[in-house]
Amino acid sequence: MKAVLYEHFQQEPKVSLVPDPECPVDGIILEVKSTGLCRSDWHGWMGHDADIELPHVPGHEFAGIITEVGKDVKNWKKGDRVTVPFVCACGTCPTCQSGNQQICDYQFQPGFTHWGSFAEYVAVYRADTNLVSLDDEISFDAAASLGCRFATSFRGVVAQGKVKGGEFVAVHGCGGVGLSAVMIASALGAIVIAVDISEEKLGMAKAAGANFTINAKAGNVAEAISELSKSGAHVSIDALGSKVTSWNSISSLRKRGKHIQIGLLAGDQSNPQIPMHLVVAKELEILGSHGMQAHAYPEMIQMIKEGKLKPEALIGRSISLEEAGKELARMDDFRDTGMLMINRF
Repeated sequence: MKAVLYEHFQQEPKVSLVPDPECPVDGIILEVKSTGLCRSDWHGWMGHDADIELPHVPGHEFAGIITEVGKDVKNWKKGDRVTVPFVCACGTCPTCQSGNQQICDYQFQPGFTHWGSFAEYVAVYRADTNLVSLDDEISFDAAASLGCRFATSFRGVVAQGKVKGGEFVAVHGCGGVGLSAVMIASALGAIVIAVDISEEKLGMAKAAGANFTINAKAGNVAEAISELSKSGAHVSIDALGSKVTSWNSISSLRKRGKHIQIGLLAGDQSNPQIPMHLVVAKELEILGSHGMQAHAYPEMIQMIKEGKLKPEALIGRSISLEEAGKELARMDDFRDTGMLMINRF
């Protein structure tokens, strides 16, 4: 099969012919119809993820059609349309038994712990725990966009932030994660304040449902949010993952507010300072959001079917597999608005 392969970190990946994946006894082989190119893939290519062993095929946001089923799989068959959370779980450890498969003790992640979806086919283990069925009306592009950024934002806003109508929600960074958070919070009736340094991205945030936008280049972000929200956000989300956005997000909160860290803090951004004096004085909560369990997808998918959420509207460009290596290598320049989707193989 064709796949995007890199043999060294920080060297541009190339499309290569590699062996087809073998079907796990408890898993399936998926023909990839669409797969997202995410900044998490860039972090992996940079060498920030200790799980990656070279040579490697990246890609962790994907959807497609089952072409082969392992003998121990009970709930799936050849031809089923499915997608997969980017964190795949064992289904049996104490964490999974508590319902928190997104932080499974023995998790695996295609594109990180195993070869991923920048390929014609990908293997998924423990299919009965990790696959999500797709109705025909949900496109493969829309489904692939859910896998990491949208689903992680959904859980961050809904389960971690517990956002309610009328609350002020600040979103710092308007890439794929941030735009997803804007759309989800807006659909729940929140008053959304989007923050970025790009007017083009702020325009997309407005289109996704933001009530207010702030260009972070213009001045003190926390003060601007406090003025707009009359004392600070109820929930503030770092959707980028940097020392600056993390600090700004926490500093933007009102008393007893919640900071949700979704953006990855890796490399030289991995140890940010925290305004702990505000955490104590305002009794703030600091929470993470690391993916979403397969069993939690139906609520999100139902909102998509009802037209309350439109993840496909956040896709900026579609590209071919041959273009993926070059686009991955330039992912950190933040030139693109919206998500990049690979859907031509």
